[in-house]
Formats: sequence, structure tokens, C-alpha cells
Amino acid sequence: MNKWSQFCRGMARHSLTWLLIVALSGIAFAQGDLPLAPIVNDEGGVVAVTGTLSYTSLLFTMGVAQPVIILEDQAGFVDRNLGFLMPSASQTLAQLTSNFYESPVTYSLALPIQPQGSLRDVDNDGATDTGVQVYAVAYWNNVFGDPYLERRDLYGGGWSTAYVSTEVSGAQATLYEITGGKLIIYAPDAAQGFPADFGVDGLLFTDDDPIVGVPAGWTVVDLDAEPFSFDRSSNPVIDLIEPDSTALDDFSALSYTAAFDAMLNLFKREYAFTPLKGIDWAALSTEFRPRFERADAENFPEEYQLALRDFLWRIPDGHVAVYPLSDAIYNDLIARIGGGLGMAIRELSDGRTIATFITPGREADNAGITVGAEIVALAGVPIADWIGANVPVTSPFSTDHVRRLQQQIYAVRFPVGMDVEVTFISDGREVTTTLTADFEFESYDFANASAATDGYELPVEFELLDNGFVVARVWSFFDNDLLTIQLWERMIAAVKNNDARGLIIDMRVNGGGSGFLADQMAAYFFDEELVLGGTARYDDSTGTFFLDTNRLQKFYPPPEELRYDGSVAVLVGANCASACEFFAYDMSLEGRAIIVGETPTAGMGGGITDFAMPDDLFVRFTVGRAVDADGNIHIEGIGVVPDIVVPVTEESVLDGADTVLNAAIEALGG
Repeated sequence: MNKWSQFCRGMARHSLTWLLIVALSGIAFAQGDLPLAPIVNDEGGVVAVTGTLSYTSLLFTMGVAQPVIILEDQAGFVDRNLGFLMPSASQTLAQLTSNFYESPVTYSLALPIQPQGSLRDVDNDGATDTGVQVYAVAYWNNVFGDPYLERRDLYGGGWSTAYVSTEVSGAQATLYEITGGKLIIYAPDAAQGFPADFGVDGLLFTDDDPIVGVPAGWTVVDLDAEPFSFDRSSNPVIDLIEPDSTALDDFSALSYTAAFDAMLNLFKREYAFTPLKGIDWAALSTEFRPRFERADAENFPEEYQLALRDFLWRIPDGHVAVYPLSDAIYNDLIARIGGGLGMAIRELSDGRTIATFITPGREADNAGITVGAEIVALAGVPIADWIGANVPVTSPFSTDHVRRLQQQIYAVRFPVGMDVEVTFISDGREVTTTLTADFEFESYDFANASAATDGYELPVEFELLDNGFVVARVWSFFDNDLLTIQLWERMIAAVKNNDARGLIIDMRVNGGGSGFLADQMAAYFFDEELVLGGTARYDDSTGTFFLDTNRLQKFYPPPEELRYDGSVAVLVGANCASACEFFAYDMSLEGRAIIVGETPTAGMGGGITDFAMPDDLFVRFTVGRAVDADGNIHIEGIGVVPDIVVPVTEESVLDGADTVLNAAIEALGG
């Protein structure tokens, strides 16, 4: 709601407010000249509240190990102080009375007899009064420190804007203003006042709010009533609100064509990088909509599923994906790449392409191709051109270097039974032979091994090398966040207590996860807070992307004993994606770490969301445009570029030596 609408709304009901208050209060006055608040369900005051937390976002529970619902001190909102840190003593914890990982979640919250929140005088009478304590019920994720929320848990302070008992505006004109929902207030005596309405300006806790006297004790204030209602029942119900901005858009009940139209409109409005990528949504609609229409007309789900995949492949963004793998998409994938020649290949920095693996007893082996043999051409096409023309089934990609690496994997995958002419060099002479692709995945698994995990990894693992350096491997920011921080702090303590020569953080196989977690883990290497950048998102009220410069991303250093000031190198590569890249970027600031790798990171720099499509499919895409502290796009399409670029050589791909790790050790003086 813009300010003009709020003004009109306030004017329309302002003249009625006092008539209603007077009527409901029986013209009884207290607290000086204040009319009494219109009380409903007067049972002597609130003792406990119950309610539900419902969520549809598919990312809501990601990594969460210690969820909490609390009585949240709203003094930050009353003061409009985005840096307000609610005191630990004010944080009354609720009991979660159902499984947090299944929506809806139920809770029960017993209110304290003597609450320890922040008192605020909100009666606008010009005198200094004791004031009231103002609370909302809010969900948080407790990752750091003790059982109570600290600054890092609170994203730097302020008040909740999502999954809270209040409605909070996301529009630029009224950003973070409370516009509805429910508050819980505590008055220490019967001499305090509280707003009875938003007033003419449509804003809460401003000078034009009409004020009523409130009883001592606990009261629930319904901000959606006109004027506000004041509930004194002993056990009211207060539900937490999932904002529209994070709720799952659901097109699953639509026809294929209608779902396509809805999806396209969503992309046109909210996709974060349309100008950067030069995407012509109208042209894509002209190209793909007929396929969705055909799927409807012929009741042809396979065509719809493949059309959806092919449409998404045309958006050059590694975050964009359809999942889970439907039968139609899987069958098409196997038809495309189920056959192999029994070899894996890799381009070297000197321009040659060599065989890095030969499956024993398969086509390449039988043709005399050996590990290390130079591959000159496939199907009569020079190998570099053949690789470049390949469309990997792992599409799309945000950067050319990631695409090129994937093209190398799929350049030697074919339909089963297809004959392929291969030209290679053997004993100094060029040989051309024809190989038949057969169902073989050993070479494929070898080519993907550098990006593979087995599922048994802890989120953080570390070891001491013989040379005195410690290598820490961070596999994911998707994992149990509490465990991740505990392992991280255990590693930091070990490195400090044992006077390690330096720390090497291996991020080469880390697909991302929580960007906030990644930022805060980088903070362990700094002594000062640092502005990292921000994320611009679509604003429905203006139809533009908006970056809130008052809430830029920061990291907050942990207690001094957990900070490490020694030498650090960070190992990166094409499989370091999304949140992993933000960690690497953070560590590059102020020259804190040496970044080492064969290639830049994946170049996936944005916040994501999901929506539902027909046939139980979901689409993920980028809605947050991440920028650095100067407002520049710094990750998407670029990645984090290594300070030390390690060449890909015949020795490095064939001898099994970790040349990237060795280069980092050398850079640190090892």
C-alpha cells in the first residue's frame, strides 16, 4: 500500500475511530483523559498463546537444526531502529508442539509473569510515562552461541519481517512498516496508553495515532480490526504469517499452456538478471508456447515436460532448474548420453585435448586409444569445435568456463549404437577409427568424480598435513547449520591452539546453500564488521527491482577467541557455486586470503526461489540480484577469479597430483 492509499484509508476511518471507542468503552475514561481500550473476551488477561506456523517455501527448513519461536521484543520497530538487538532476557521461548519439518507447525507459548522486555512510552501525551512492552510472536533459526538469539542470529538486529504474527510491508514507500496482524503488549500498571488505530498517516507508533488506555498485564492487540481490538482472553490463538514474497507460487492446477503463461509472466517480472543476460522473453514465448499448446491439445505430458526443460535450458543461469527428474526427462537423457566410447577427455591449458581415462575392454581401449593420447577430432570435426557445439544435459550455466567443462564430459556421450569417427594420435602418427557407443558409464563416472561426494561427509572436515598446514574442506552450506558452525569453530580452535603454519580452505566441491551462513563463516577471519553488498529484489508496488541500502549484508565477527589471524588460502573451481562463491568473495576482501584455482567459481550470484508446475514438477530460478558494496554485480556471470591460476597440464590430470593444493602451499610459504 503506498502512502496516498494509507492516507485515504486513515482519513476514511479516523472520524469513526473515536465514536467506536467511546461507544465500546461506555464513555468510561481512565489514565487521565484517555478512553479505555475496547476490550473483547475479558478473562483477566492473557496467560499463554498457541498457534501455527505454516510455510509453503521449499527452502524454509534448509539446514535448520535449532528452530525457535519466541516472544520478540518490538522496541526496534517502535524506535524504527534497524540495529536494535532484543535482550536475551526478553526472549521467552515457545514449545514447538509438532514436527517442525512438516507444515503447519504448532506451538505453545506461556507468557512470563514479569517480562523483561523494553518499555516504550507510546501514548503521545508529551509526558514521560513508564510505557508498555510490545511484542510479536516470531520464528527464528538459532545457529550461534547459547540458546538465545544473538546479533548474528538476528541478521544484525531490527525486527522480524517474515514468519511473524504481524504483517510487514515489503513496498519501498513503507518498507518494514507493520501494517496488520497481531501484537502482544504488557502494561506494568493501568496508567499506560496504546494506539487504537494507525492514524491518518496509516503508520503505527507515530504522532497522529489515536490513543486509548490499556489494562495492566497482558493483552493481544488485533491490528486488522478497525479500530484495533484488545483481547484479554486467557489463551488466544496467534498464527504466524508467511509473506507473499516467500510463499510458493503454485501453478500446478493449471493447464500446461496456462502454467507456461504464468511461469513466463513470473520470469518477466521477477527474474533478477534479464538485462544482464539479454533475455528476450517475448521471443522465447513465441518459440515455446506452441509446444505447451500441443501438449494440452494431445494430452501429451512427455511433450510438456521436455518443453519445460528446453525452455529453462535457454536461460543462461546455473540456478535455473526443473526437478525432480521426470520419466520423460530421464528417458530423453538416457537416449542422448546413455552410450559412451569408453573414454573421458580433458582440455589442457596448452590447447590439446587428451584422454584421461580408458574403460578396460571397451571401444576406445580395443581401438588402441590409451590414457594420455591426444584426441584430434570427433565425427570429422576438430575436437575443440566439437566440444563447443555440445549441449550438456546439465544445462543451463551462468559462465562459459563451467559450460566448457561440462561440454568436455558430454562430448564423448552418444546414443547407444551410434557409430562415431574418432581421430587420435598414437605413437606420433594420426589415426582415424570408428567406434560404436555402447551402454557404459564407467568413463562418465570418472569424468564427474571431481565434483562427487558420497553422502558420508561432514559439512566441515579438516586434517593436519605433514608440512604443518591444516586443510579444511567445506562440502556444503546446505547441511545442518548448527553442526556446521560447531565443526567450524572446532577447526578454528584447533588451528589456533596448535600454532598451525597456515590454513587452506578447500571449497572446490561445494554447491552452495545458505549465503548468510557462508558470510558469517568468513567473519571468523576478520576483526571488524564489513559491508559485503546487498540483494535487489522485485517490488510489486513499483514494478522495479529495489536494493535496500539500509540493510546491506554484513558479517559480524565472532568473539575474539574464535577469530583466526594467520595465513589463509582458499581453493576454488567451477564446482564452487552460489553461497560457496560468496564465501570465496568475502575472503578476497582486503586481501585476507589468497584465492587459488584452475578456473573461477561457477558465477551463480543470486537468491533463489521455487514454484510449482503441473505433473508434480518444480522450477527454481533467481529472484535476488546480488551486488557488492558499490552496487555492482560481482558474482553472476563472472565468478570469483583466482589470484593464482593453476594451469591444467598433462601431468596434473594424469599423475593424480593435487596441483591446486600444492600451489596454495607454495603461496603460503610452504
